[in-house]
Amino acid sequence: MSRLLIHNGTIVNENERYKGYILIENERIAEIGPGNYSSGSFDGTVIDAAGLLVLPGVIDDQVHFREPGLTYKADIGSESAAAVAGGVTSFMDMPNVKPPSVSRALLEQRFERAAQASAANYSFYLGATNDNLDEIRRIDPKRICGVKLFMGSSTGNMLVDDEKALAAIFAESPVLVATHCEDEATIRNNMELFRAKYGDHITASMHPLIRSAEACYRSTSKAVGLAQRYGTDLHVLHLSTARELTLFEKKPLAEKKITNEICVHHLWFCDADYAAKGNWIKWNPAVKSAEDRQALREGISDGLVDMIATDHAPHLREEKERPYLNAPSGGPLIQHSLTAMLELAKQGVCTVEQVVEKMCHAPAVRFRIHERGFLRPGFFADLVLVDPNAPWTVAPENILYKCGWSPFEGTTFSHRVVRTLVNGKIAYENGRVDPTVRGRELAFDR
Repeated sequence: MSRLLIHNGTIVNENERYKGYILIENERIAEIGPGNYSSGSFDGTVIDAAGLLVLPGVIDDQVHFREPGLTYKADIGSESAAAVAGGVTSFMDMPNVKPPSVSRALLEQRFERAAQASAANYSFYLGATNDNLDEIRRIDPKRICGVKLFMGSSTGNMLVDDEKALAAIFAESPVLVATHCEDEATIRNNMELFRAKYGDHITASMHPLIRSAEACYRSTSKAVGLAQRYGTDLHVLHLSTARELTLFEKKPLAEKKITNEICVHHLWFCDADYAAKGNWIKWNPAVKSAEDRQALREGISDGLVDMIATDHAPHLREEKERPYLNAPSGGPLIQHSLTAMLELAKQGVCTVEQVVEKMCHAPAVRFRIHERGFLRPGFFADLVLVDPNAPWTVAPENILYKCGWSPFEGTTFSHRVVRTLVNGKIAYENGRVDPTVRGRELAFDR
């Protein structure tokens, strides 16, 4: 039996903060408590966490690791390494790869690859199309995190625009339906207007006007309406506007069937940043106004925001350097999501306890992940040690993404991830990812 003791750290878990210890045996937490470990002499590895925060590992419910078919810009090995370097111990990967994961057979290939290559724990969404309802019906709810439904085309060719197919998916999916909500007709109309006025000289600053707040609200309100009609377990991804938040209820997460996710970039950036960042912060949905950002930030503490994720979606530098119309949307974030949110906590936007709630606990509760997301006896030992007083600056030499860049380049964070444990093993320590550590397939209590 392998035994590991973490002591002297400040544990932040389930809205509590205290100096204490965690005893890990093999893959799981055996004991956790305040004060010092008091069961006599200890036979095992000891980590002194004095001055460090000890947090549950982050669970990111929306990533694009690009494998298979797009591995020139990212792959499961490279991005899961970046994940554990950032304190993310579990991820749920999206289906818009090549070929798209729209069948259980294709999904199985991705699980097999992750077992070989992933440093973090993993699951994958099945992609919805206009004609794969039979595949959706046959999903194993204990294995598959959810169905991904594009109600706006974004990237790839997975837009579900057949009203009968849409209704059937909402009515019959045996697992949570996660939606990308942007109204396609509104976006197309806006693009025609901007092309007529500016031709090929559209810039990134116009992105939130083309993929507008109205496009987001129309689609999100439609999704919420369908979920209410059919009793769907609905999760709306990457809200970007204040108005969308009004569609959601304030009540305990475990009682909700309609929930939302906010992404780090919508909490950090606003439309004023396009002047300096341009295509580097071009995402779908677009980064919107400072007023929208403020509403999303306030939603963390007032109960309207359910969880925080990344929508990690790497592209090569040369792709993002193209003119706006030819530059893809999306960017890499998973290595910096926790440190960015802890920086916002330091600025008073939220608390460290709320960061843990929205990034660690809430995904586990919403997706019913088996024995993860909390620091509890018997749970898998997924956790992260963070130094809150170790300033560092994001630069190409410390970026682990395969694409080699970050929208946070040049940003100095006050918090540094020191160690990340995945299933009781040290996956990342002081700047180095252990290439031998492998995550496990997530299981769901459904």
